[in-house]
Amino acid sequence: MLGIVVRPHHLLSLLFPGLRVPRLSVLCAQPRPRAMAVSSSSWELPLVAVCQVTSTPDKQQNFKACADLVREAARLGACLAFLPEAFDFIARDPAETLRLSEPLGGDLLGEYAQLARECGLWLSLGGFHERGQNWEQTQKIYNCHVLLNSKGSVVTTYRKTHLCDVEIPGQGPMHESNSTMPGPSLESPVSTPAGQLGLAICYDMRFPELSLALAQAGAEILTYPSAFGSVTGPAHWEVLLRARAIETQCYVVAAAQCGRHHEQRASYGHSMVVDPWGTVVARCSEGPGLCLARIDLSYLRQLRQHLPVFQHRRPDLYGHLGHPLS
Repeated sequence: MLGIVVRPHHLLSLLFPGLRVPRLSVLCAQPRPRAMAVSSSSWELPLVAVCQVTSTPDKQQNFKACADLVREAARLGACLAFLPEAFDFIARDPAETLRLSEPLGGDLLGEYAQLARECGLWLSLGGFHERGQNWEQTQKIYNCHVLLNSKGSVVTTYRKTHLCDVEIPGQGPMHESNSTMPGPSLESPVSTPAGQLGLAICYDMRFPELSLALAQAGAEILTYPSAFGSVTGPAHWEVLLRARAIETQCYVVAAAQCGRHHEQRASYGHSMVVDPWGTVVARCSEGPGLCLARIDLSYLRQLRQHLPVFQHRRPDLYGHLGHPLS
């Protein structure tokens, strides 16, 4: 079943008469969409795919599910596919998390590198349970966002800096720091076939300083691969993603976990793409699947020209929130 979402052209035209607003449709799909419903004038714009999965403790089953979606994204013409946080697995407890974790040079990342080469597209692997170089000393891992290019090479890695240690009534406690260390730094945006990509992970979206820093460093797309809970999801998920898009004037891509992973954990889903105006231009249906959106950087630049918020900042009054990365 396919659904189409269209940007609200009339409202934008009224607010900014000189703004060129592309009349693009985007496609929201179940795992096996048949055709693309986009206008012929949009074919030159890069297409991105956002994959929604239900990870379990079974790593090979998870890889098969993700690989099927990545191959479908490649068949539909995507240049970049986004996978959610914990795409590799979601364990039942911290001990199982540590036992199933691997180094970046391990077998699982090798399989994803081969998948990228086979499909000829870039992969945003949104949250890999990484045994770092200090694994032997710490016996803790990193939540590592890995970006692969179409040759299967690692372009950059970002280790989650804000760990989710929360206790939400009705959702169960989450103590990520029991097994995971916070990353030491942000990473500068990197050039991809879809635009300059700034990497973050899930809980990071609650900290606008991070998104502002990435935007000021040149990001045009921010990505928040996630495994949002069933209580915080309905209340905060879309609101936070749209806010990050509006305040940074970036596209925001959020691949999400969905459904029940095992008897102790479930995720909200609702993967989506938000444009720089704050409009949700693509979203996944319930359950595993993918959605597609085209990235129009000329539209982004026009919007930034008409609403030059970064030129209007007053660091003399409130300091350098989200200071540019060095």
